[in-house]
Amino acid sequence: MFDLLIRNARTADGDAVDIGCVDGRIVALAANLQAEAGREIDAGACLVTPPFVDSHFHMDATLSFGQPRINASGTLLEGIQIWSELKPDLTVAAIKERALECCKWAIARGTLAIRSHVDICDPRLLAVDALLEVREEIAPYIDLQLVAFPQDGYLRTADVDQQLKRALDKGVDVVGGIPHFERTMADGAKSVRALMEIAAARGLMVDMHCDETDDPLSRHIETLSAECHRLRLHGRVAGSHLTSMHSMDNYYVSKLLPLMRDSGVAAIANPLINITLQGRHDTYPKRRGLTRIREIIEMGIPLALGHDCVMDPWYSFGSYDMLEVAHMAVHAAQMTSMAEIRKMFDAVTVDAAKILNLQDYGLHVGARADLVILQAQSPFDAIRLRPNRLFVIRRGQVIAETPRTQAHLNLDGTRHSVDFTLKNQG
Repeated sequence: MFDLLIRNARTADGDAVDIGCVDGRIVALAANLQAEAGREIDAGACLVTPPFVDSHFHMDATLSFGQPRINASGTLLEGIQIWSELKPDLTVAAIKERALECCKWAIARGTLAIRSHVDICDPRLLAVDALLEVREEIAPYIDLQLVAFPQDGYLRTADVDQQLKRALDKGVDVVGGIPHFERTMADGAKSVRALMEIAAARGLMVDMHCDETDDPLSRHIETLSAECHRLRLHGRVAGSHLTSMHSMDNYYVSKLLPLMRDSGVAAIANPLINITLQGRHDTYPKRRGLTRIREIIEMGIPLALGHDCVMDPWYSFGSYDMLEVAHMAVHAAQMTSMAEIRKMFDAVTVDAAKILNLQDYGLHVGARADLVILQAQSPFDAIRLRPNRLFVIRRGQVIAETPRTQAHLNLDGTRHSVDFTLKNQG
């Protein structure tokens, strides 16, 4: 007797399976399970996947678009300036209200794990307190990791070293940084070393904004990788953005990528925002700044994709759909073979989960019964169509449902209703 039985589901590998869940866990995964259940769902040969994972986000700033003004230049630096103008007026209640609304969007689209950077440069730590409360309130629905992020620079801002430690003492999970925003390249490298030593001493993971610039000489990912190796933090460190790698010469990258691989540093790209913010000072040819996704994967470096922003000072768009992120990566990084498209799907699901060190994640017996059923038949279709999430399941309980999309055709005066997704695979 199962609590939940999903029949006629299709895995990302194309296998037809039934999935039996008990006490919030997957306990059976096979074709044609013969059992009864408290609730039974017919997936109708649709794709079932573990939930989507957003490995890089800024929840404290989300849905603040236009406050106090709109980013006219569209640059990273103006976005940072606008955020600094907004910070004095922030309240815990306002941050929570926006964050919880965004979490609703995430749940509806099947994103049940998020790593969010939270600004710790405000001495009041309002954003930290707000998102710690959000993390507790949404725990039944979303796994939320928080990164202590010195948005205004770890060394260039007074007392941020103490504020970061206070944030970690309050329960923030991960150590962050932004070395390319320090006053000099040397200070950037110094900040990386200091932050890595804090993480090593506390036994924490690291996720550092690295080289979010068009400058090919911004090479803090090199320092991050070397420090990861020196401090033996293999498998616990990620470098986010890495947009300067787009502009680096091939010889240097041929040395950098093996260093990242051997140090166990993961890469997190944010295609929606990277191609929007970067290249703003170029004429033509105009760079788009997305890191070398294909080369990173081919080197064996773990790679995930993040949404980064939704309607905030840096990005005015977004509906919090990780399939939109994967869709942009396929196009901007030219990841168009079937194997590459599948890797982009994995970069917002299983590979992202590994980088975040999510426990008991996946589609296998013993995993948590956190699942999404999409109106699609394959990862290719999912990225192509960004279809409805028919069922979003958390710990074996359905927490969101969306009806199937149907197309109504009038042929010879007769109205025909067809399942749009499953009838349009060509």
